This record gives sequence, structure tokens and C-alpha cells, in this order.
Amino acid sequence: MATKKKAVRRKPASRTKKARRAPRSKAISQEAMMEKWQAAMTPSDGHRRLEPMAGTFRAKTTFVMSPGETPQTSDGTSVHRFVVGGRYLEQVYKGTSMGMPFEGIGYTGYDNVRKRYVGTWMDSFSTGLLHSFGVGRPTANKMSFVAEAFDPSGKKMAFETILRVADNDHHSYEMWTKAPNGKKFRTMIVEYTRA
Repeated sequence: MATKKKAVRRKPASRTKKARRAPRSKAISQEAMMEKWQAAMTPSDGHRRLEPMAGTFRAKTTFVMSPGETPQTSDGTSVHRFVVGGRYLEQVYKGTSMGMPFEGIGYTGYDNVRKRYVGTWMDSFSTGLLHSFGVGRPTANKMSFVAEAFDPSGKKMAFETILRVADNDHHSYEMWTKAPNGKKFRTMIVEYTRA
């Protein structure tokens, strides 16, 4: 009598996933990291561009709220000095604005890591801060920024600002914004003359 052979079922080959290789660590050595910290914290050419603005200056501010208005002018004194080991230029301003006493403090520095200027400003006409960030390619004579703050209604305001250095005794700060029709206009210029 013939015997039936049992068909042997083969198990399908198991599809085991290959173990993934662990990514190579991108951590840098402690020595290399210390070198990066040293470069990041050391004042650079970006800071040296601010040097002509250090000192005591007479300041004349010309300001308009919207295009076509009669400009308002005011005078003040501004003392600029390097702080935190030459990393930031501090500005302390005292004067008048719109017939009222006015004072403000600002800091401008150069961020070596992001390779751009940074700034902040606070004054007696607000309890908020204006923050600014460098844009474009700065030169010894011109540094451009974008800045933002909030008006008393809570609306965010955007500005383009420009620091212009004429020489060691004269520099200026311009602030530009958009009119309701969308066109840019200069809302303020502060002209500084060494005292």
C-alpha cells in the first residue's frame, strides 16, 4: 500500500528588519566648543563699527506722526558708552519731546553667532520695549535694522531704522514706517553732534 507523503509546508522566510546603525554623534569636543564660545563672546569688527558713536552728544530730534504734518523738533543730550566689556553700546538720552520731559535708554550690540546687529530701546513714553535686528550688509557708514514695538492700542508697529555715521563727531538715527496708504515715510531722525 502506497503511503501518502505529507506535504511539508515551509514557513515563509522571516523578514526581520536590519538593525539601524546609530547615527554618528555630531557632538564636538569640549576643546572645540570652548573655541566656539571664545569666538562668540569676543568683541569683533561688528562692535568696532560702533566706536565712533561712543561719547557725549547733543541731539536734535525731528518727528512727524504722518506725512505732510508739520515736523516737531526737540533737543536733548545723549551719553553713549560701551558696557559689558565692549559688547554693547549703551545710550542714555535726556531731553524733551512734544513739550514734555523725555528720557530713554538703549543698547546696541553685534551678535557674533548670528552675524547681525541687535538692539533694544526703552523710554518714558512707553512701558514696552522696541526690539531691533540688523539686516543687509553693514558698513562703517551705515547699519540698517528692522524694529518692532506696540502702540498704546496694542497694535504691532514695524519700522525700518538706519544708523548713519558721517564721521567721529556726527551720526544720525532714522526711523521709517508706512503711512495708511502703504507708502514709506520717515517718521523720525535724530542728529547727533559730539558735545
